[in-house]
Amino acid sequence: MAFREKKLIRNWQWQMNIVVVVAVVIVSLWSIAGVGADPQVPCYFIFGDSLVDNGNNNQLTSLAKANYLPYGIDFQGRRPTGRFSNGKTSVDIIAELLGFDQYIPPYATTRGNDILKGVNYASAAAGIREETGRQLGQRITFSGQVKNYQNTVSQVVNILGNKQSAANYLSKCIYSIGMGSNDYLNNYFMPQFYSSSRQFTPEQFADNLIQAYSQQLQALYNYGARKFVLFGLGQIGCSPSELAQYSRDGRTCVARINNANQMFNTRLKSLVDQYNNRLTDARFIYINAYGIFQDILSSPSTYGFRVTNAGCCGVGRNNGQITCLPLQTPCPNRKEYLFWDAFHPTEAGNAVIGNRAYRAQSASDAYPIDISRLAQI
Repeated sequence: MAFREKKLIRNWQWQMNIVVVVAVVIVSLWSIAGVGADPQVPCYFIFGDSLVDNGNNNQLTSLAKANYLPYGIDFQGRRPTGRFSNGKTSVDIIAELLGFDQYIPPYATTRGNDILKGVNYASAAAGIREETGRQLGQRITFSGQVKNYQNTVSQVVNILGNKQSAANYLSKCIYSIGMGSNDYLNNYFMPQFYSSSRQFTPEQFADNLIQAYSQQLQALYNYGARKFVLFGLGQIGCSPSELAQYSRDGRTCVARINNANQMFNTRLKSLVDQYNNRLTDARFIYINAYGIFQDILSSPSTYGFRVTNAGCCGVGRNNGQITCLPLQTPCPNRKEYLFWDAFHPTEAGNAVIGNRAYRAQSASDAYPIDISRLAQI
């Protein structure tokens, strides 16, 4: 090979090396600056209870609050925000997977154009029924959360200029609803405060809840919602609180509570079919939280859990009779615990639920499709 040709090759290789170095630097700078792809949907609206509340109860006169350590001990530098966990909730995980660069903010503090990315309306102790959770103080019921959303829609109309633009925008967003846990925990299975268990059989109570739930879904649809994610109830009878009260050995799940939960879940899944058939311009999906919990309980080590019947912090049998006290020292091995306190999962537990809701790992996780596919529609 001639000397001139060798020199040209060396020059070309040197230039290519420079190009590669420059490309690496640019990519690194983009990463540092937070430049990335847009989220898969323009906004994410969240309705629910303490499983996903991220601060709406902080200013309420309520016993159902988590705005103190050790809550949030693993969240963005030991920061208690009102989340009932040591770290992220399931909807925080889902927001990350959807591509949002920030977690969805609570309704209580969200202002201006920030609402365009979505709002979290969830409230600890809230239920489908209006009276649910009243013994704990103030809370924002499902109907109250929907009214807050309607107020948000009015603001979206003002920001985008007209109702049609707002309707087009909202139709692309995802609406996550996880309600019903407190209607059992803080209503039906609390006869000392509520008469519902004397008024209704478990089957009748599930029917009553689904009827009220359906009315709120219709209201959301009337105000622009088109992509619905309905979370079924988890295995409430396996929570440290219920184990402490009703399980003889502190490990065996409480069948009568789980059976009642499954009655609700069966009806909720049927509601998905009803709405998909009736509202052809909308899509409803069901997340089988009960089944995901069953998988974890059946094989905890598969998910890295060592303890599934006790809270990482709390007081009483299995840390299940009272939730975390202010400044209480929690367990150090939090990733090995499914439950953070008497009722709520750890961040590790929430990660399993959030990941499998977003992208189903088994055919039963989501029906008829998972969140990742719903986002693409």
